[in-house]
Order: sequence, then structure tokens, then C-alpha cells
Amino acid sequence: MTDDTTEHDSPAAPGAGPAPGAGTAARAAVAGLFRGLLDDLDRTSGAAVADAATLILDAVAAGGLVYAAGAGHSLAMVCETFYRAGGLACVRPVWDPEILPLNGATASTAAERRPGSGRAMVERVKPGPDDVVVVFSTSGRNPYPVEIAQECMARGVPVVAVTSMPASASATARASTRLADHATVVLDTCVPAGDVVHPAESPRTAAVSTVLGAYVWALLLAELDERAAGRGVELPRWVSANVPGGDEANRRNFTRYGGRIPEL
Repeated sequence: MTDDTTEHDSPAAPGAGPAPGAGTAARAAVAGLFRGLLDDLDRTSGAAVADAATLILDAVAAGGLVYAAGAGHSLAMVCETFYRAGGLACVRPVWDPEILPLNGATASTAAERRPGSGRAMVERVKPGPDDVVVVFSTSGRNPYPVEIAQECMARGVPVVAVTSMPASASATARASTRLADHATVVLDTCVPAGDVVHPAESPRTAAVSTVLGAYVWALLLAELDERAAGRGVELPRWVSANVPGGDEANRRNFTRYGGRIPEL
């Protein structure tokens, strides 16, 4: 009998689970791809982040609101901007139940593609010249986000488009123009076509748009904080409701914006 069983190991029993270390290569590959895209964003977005922060600071200083719009999964980014610890209290989310996938996935896709839906939304919320509108859409090719940006620009309202130029270039065109064509500032998230990144040779999983979108928004908030301090503008911010004093600190924001932001 020998203790060396290397060549005679029995196969793992069905349902026994992966061997120790299994999947490490896949996780490392995804981590590298995500970090590479974050680095790309850092290299390309500096000037645009600064310009977007200036637009938002101007709106805050003028007493305006920041309108955040998106459809489908981009509504995750709208949630990232709204009623969020460390985020701006003057953000109004622009959305409708029919564009929320949780209320019906295929119906929300159809609503985003329906011509006229974006213009109707702008008419409903009525942003003004002292406000700024941030539109999130990775592909930027569906009527809903494109029309929101187009209509706001026509009304003299500054627009920040958070989109991916690579994804937009290859996406199916359901509008005659792209979101990036109707923006004061374009924040390119560098999301690849199709959103997914793994495996690298034939991507089919591991979508990256949420991570990159949240990251660029965090960069913008940090830039905004620095510029506000330089101009002596006090930013209205939310504090986590789960820390001592959070509810008390947030009460001032509810008082200040509750009448202007129905979603509060």
C-alpha cells in the first residue's frame, strides 16, 4: 500500500462541489477586466467629469434641481443618485412604472422603444434652465433616453449624458440619433458592446455597466465636493439613516425639497 494516490484518485462524487481553488482563474480574469475598464475610464473621463461637476454646481448654486433619468437597468443608476448616503438631496428621479423591469420586463423594453415616451416625460416633470438633467443609458439608442435629452436641450436645460460610446456605436438604432448627440457633457463609461466581459474571448456573462456607471457618478460627486468648497457653496447632502444623527440631519433636506421632489 502506498500513500501516493495521485494517479489513482477516485472522481469526485456527484454534487460534492468544486475542488478547492476551482474558479479562481475565472474570478481573477473578471477582476482584471473590470479593473482595466475602470483604468480606461480614469484615463478618458477627467475633463468631462470636471465639466459635469461644474454644470451641477451651477444648478445647485442657482437653487435648481438635478433630474436623473434612465430606463430599464439604467434605473439602477437613477437609484444610485437618489436619496443615497453622501449623495445630493436636490436630485429628482425621472421615471415611470412602465419603464421599470420589475413591473414587467418585456413591457418595460417596449416602453423604452416607443417614440414619444421621452418627450412626454419631460413635459410631465418640466425641468427649467436653472436645473440640470443627467440621462443614463449605456447604448443611448432607444427613443426614451434620446428624446429626454433632445427635449431638454431644446428647452435650454443642460444635459449630462452618461453613456458608452463603444456600446452606442454597435447598438441597434431605434432612434435616428444617439443620446450623446444631445448633451452638454458626455461621460463615456467605456462599457463594451453587449455589456458582458467574460470570458474575454467570447463574452457571455459578468455585465459591467452598473459598476462603471456607479464609479463615474462617485468621481463626479468627489469633483463636485472639491469645486463646491472652492466656491463656498454648501451642498445639500444625505446622511446615512443608519448612523447616529442621520435622521435628524436628513430632516432638513426633507423640509427643503419635499415640496419640489414628489418622490421624497
